[in-house]
Amino acid sequence: MTVTNRVSHFPASGASKSRKITKSHPYAAVAAVTVGALAVTALVNRHLAKKAEHDNPPAGKFLEVNGVHLHYVERGSGEPLVLLHGNGSMIQDFESSGLIDLAAKNYRVIVFDRPGFGHSDRPRNVVWTPDAQAELIRRALDRLGVSHAIVLGHSWGASVAVALALRFPELVSGLVLASGYYYPTLRPDVVALSAPAVPLVGNVLGHTLSPVISRLMWPLMMAEIFGPRSMPNKFGRFPKEMALRPSQIRASAAESALMIPDAFHFRDQYADLKMPVVIIAGEEDRLIDIDQSARLHSDVSQSTFHRVPRTGHMIHQTAPDQVMSAINEVAGAPLTNLQSEPD
Repeated sequence: MTVTNRVSHFPASGASKSRKITKSHPYAAVAAVTVGALAVTALVNRHLAKKAEHDNPPAGKFLEVNGVHLHYVERGSGEPLVLLHGNGSMIQDFESSGLIDLAAKNYRVIVFDRPGFGHSDRPRNVVWTPDAQAELIRRALDRLGVSHAIVLGHSWGASVAVALALRFPELVSGLVLASGYYYPTLRPDVVALSAPAVPLVGNVLGHTLSPVISRLMWPLMMAEIFGPRSMPNKFGRFPKEMALRPSQIRASAAESALMIPDAFHFRDQYADLKMPVVIIAGEEDRLIDIDQSARLHSDVSQSTFHRVPRTGHMIHQTAPDQVMSAINEVAGAPLTNLQSEPD
């Protein structure tokens, strides 16, 4: 009996204390579980990113330009043609579309992974506006011995192409602008897409939840950018897992955040473009209204504008022949013959 009394008065064990703490501080327990889950998610995302890079090694070469490890692919010979991909994309977008092979028959095609995409890095000491990227591309082309080039930009890449032409008109002999965003509009979706670029909170999101959410949303995103058509089978060669790496998600978010401010910056400068300009867009683009392209055509007097029926945002994927025709048009048409009404 005495022994029993002594045992009953022993201090509570460590497990008992933990249970008491859990009951007293339920939020601390939830926080601990949440942090643990996020840490595991971050490790899984890091593993998937490393695997994606291993499974999709660089297809081209590298240049060190202004501290940027810049990946590019070069193919064909003839007049230089530079291809600049859109937000969230990379060289494989143009590769899978077939546009590189089409163009390489007659042009020296140079395709860059823009900073933060594909195998190009994106130093954080620079705000990668279209102007900043234009300067980088100009220096890279100089290193490659290119003094004049036709430049094609798709979507966000069109903003970089415009910046390149405005800042270095002697370099850009002609512009092809495909599915671009040129004038500021109300875009609530941009706020959500920009979240992973927010300091601190964005870093956590980008390494944990954003890749998971992006995987879940991938079919809807494909329907949005390819609609009204279905995603073509050839796009299956696009390395989805490369696009879902935390580093690329952050780069994409940063460009989403810059989209509207950049449109404000450029909206009164388009008339300063003096080189041949061909504008091409899908009539049923669900991401960027075709009115953007129509308005640009009215502001650039020497431009031509081609509407592609039954086509959405990914015009180079679903209508590569029409895009190739636009390239040939800007390459061959004299400046005075480039004025026309929309097709």
